[in-house]
Amino acid sequence: MICFLGCGLLAVVKTLAAPAWVSDHFEIMLRSGPSSSNAIQLMVTSGTQLDVLERDEEAGYSRVRTAGGTEGWVLSRYLMSEPPAREQLETLTSQLTSANAQGTSMGSQLKAIKGEYDSANRQIRTLETERDRLESELAEIRRTAANVLSIDSQNKELQQQLTDAEIKASILEQENQELSSQQTRYWFLSGALVLLVGIISGLWLPRIRWQRQSRYDSF
Repeated sequence: MICFLGCGLLAVVKTLAAPAWVSDHFEIMLRSGPSSSNAIQLMVTSGTQLDVLERDEEAGYSRVRTAGGTEGWVLSRYLMSEPPAREQLETLTSQLTSANAQGTSMGSQLKAIKGEYDSANRQIRTLETERDRLESELAEIRRTAANVLSIDSQNKELQQQLTDAEIKASILEQENQELSSQQTRYWFLSGALVLLVGIISGLWLPRIRWQRQSRYDSF
C-alpha cells in the first residue's frame, strides 16, 4: 500500500512539474538542500531543461529534477520559463538551416515538377496531333465508305436493271419465236391452200374442157 501511494504521489508530482531552463550562466550547482551550505550533487550547464517540483520563495531555491532523474535544489534566479537566448539562437539556426535545406529541396522538387509539367505538355501536344491525324483518317474512311456504299447501291441498281433487261429480252425472244412459228404456220397453210387450189384446179379444169367439147360435138 505504501509503495502504491508513493508511486501515486510520484505520478502527481511528475504531472505537476513545470519545465524550466538554466539561464545563460555557464553552470549552476544542484545542491541537496535549499541553501549554499548543502552539498553539491551536480553541476548543470546552461540550457539544460529541468522539471521544477517546488519553490522555496524565502530561501530563493527551487527543487528540480534533471532528465536523468536526479533531484536537488538550485537558485531560482538562475531558472527561466523558456530556453535561454543562446539555446533559442541555436534552435533558430538549426531551423533556418533546415528551412534552407527544405527550400533547396523544394526548389529541386519544383524544378522536377516543372520538368514533368513540360513533358506532360509535350505529350499532350503529341496526342493532340495524333488525334487530329486519326480524325482526318476517320473522315477519309467515312467518305470512302460512303462512296463504297453509293457504288454498291448503284451496282445493285444496275444489276437489277440488267436482270430486268434480260427478262425483257427473254420475253421478246419468246414472242419472236412465237411470231416466227405463227409465220411459218401461216406460210405452211398458205402453201397447202395454194396446193389444194392447184389440185382442185387440175382436176376441175379438164372436166370443164371436156364438157365444152361435148357440147360442141352435139351441135
